[in-house]
Amino acid sequence: MAAENSNGSVKAEMTFVEHLDALRAHLFRAAIATAIGAVIMAIYNEFIVQRILLGPTRPDFPTYTYLCKLSNWLGFGNQFCMKEIHLEMQSTTLTGQFDVYLDVIVIGGFVVAFPYVLWQFWKFVKPALNQKELNNARGIIFWVSALFFIGIGFGYFVLSPYTVNFFANFSLDSKIKNLPTISSYFNTVLPLTLGCGLAFQLPLVLYFLAKVGVVSATTLKNFRKYAILVIVVVTGIICPPDMFSQIICSIPLILLYEISILVCRRVEKKEKKAETEWE
Repeated sequence: MAAENSNGSVKAEMTFVEHLDALRAHLFRAAIATAIGAVIMAIYNEFIVQRILLGPTRPDFPTYTYLCKLSNWLGFGNQFCMKEIHLEMQSTTLTGQFDVYLDVIVIGGFVVAFPYVLWQFWKFVKPALNQKELNNARGIIFWVSALFFIGIGFGYFVLSPYTVNFFANFSLDSKIKNLPTISSYFNTVLPLTLGCGLAFQLPLVLYFLAKVGVVSATTLKNFRKYAILVIVVVTGIICPPDMFSQIICSIPLILLYEISILVCRRVEKKEKKAETEWE
């Protein structure tokens, strides 16, 4: 891998030790950015925990409010209104709440610093790419970050409230009371929200796989019905088992798959055009 000087010119090939030094420098900067984000999370931890992370447990959470308004506006009355949540949590270990506090500020710090962390990774990889690869990757920081935050928004405002509402009100018998631990709650909501941020990278992942010829639009179209089946099954596990909930949870993921097909098709057209011009 070649490295760049401060003036933008390319230096000679770096040795293995120089690669490690460069990687360490980028990881250090990314860690500093995450630490700064964690400090911000720590300063505003009360608001972040009570109003944001515990938001899906409150009856005034935006998803519940607007979904109920939508139900009435469509003439369905309160059919789509979610049940009121009566959720009490407990901490069964001495350090339980502090452990959750540390997880929240570290994960939150990473989310806040995500674009900068991604940029540091990109700066390390960039010198190894040729001009064509750089052109294909133009805008990657923006698109990866945008899809990541859109995915987090979907996970937080759609999947998380559905999940919390369903499991908080699920009961095998009236004598059994749901009393989850705080770690159980956060270990459900945080991975679900962050997982959506990663899942929304699907179009970009398939874009690069299409560029190297691993997948094609035809392949994705042929496997569409299986992909939709997997999406419906996964959302069926996460979301309440009613038709409306299934539709709300499934549509964005199915749209992502369809967008991925369009992206791959566009890549193939560009590749064919380039081959024709070369000939």
